Amino acid sequence: MGRLLRVLTGVIVLALIAAWYTRGIGFSSRGTPAPIETRVMRAARRWGTPATMRDRTNPAGTSEAILRGAMEHWADHCAGCHGSDGSGHTDMGHGLYPKAPDMRSTATQSLTDGELFYIIEQGVPLTGMPSWSNGTPEGEMASWALVRFIRRLPTLTPQDIGEIEQLTPRSGLQIEQDRKIDDFLSGKGSLKP
Repeated sequence: MGRLLRVLTGVIVLALIAAWYTRGIGFSSRGTPAPIETRVMRAARRWGTPATMRDRTNPAGTSEAILRGAMEHWADHCAGCHGSDGSGHTDMGHGLYPKAPDMRSTATQSLTDGELFYIIEQGVPLTGMPSWSNGTPEGEMASWALVRFIRRLPTLTPQDIGEIEQLTPRSGLQIEQDRKIDDFLSGKGSLKP
């Protein structure tokens, strides 16, 4: 009983210190998690991923048609946050807390196929990563194919990245801005609104 009381007192003291430290500093998605926070959350994600999922073998093939479909899926669902190249350097990716990860990094590429699949299907709580599961075998196979594509991100060529950028949905404002730039470059207009 004495040990439980000491642990409970320690937790309360830590909570009070955290409350005192964070009072009035504001909260923003523009910050960067402390390294300890990143390590703890990665460990928690790994611990929370069922071993049966973590150890699953990717059933998706590696044909050009499968990888092409996965590239299109990436452009439509993932590039907005993770970037066409997987770097996470997008306006949306930088506005998340934690920031959208660099999918080409060792931290991501060292995850098992099952872990990546689980993240895609189930999302990551307390982050901007949604669950993409639709509960169908076709949806699962699309997620497995996406895992295959994620493995290719570190080796994408500039041509691949350009193709993904062409496939990525754009807003009406982006389309209008691109039209104005094209008109300006061809001597047909100005960049002024």
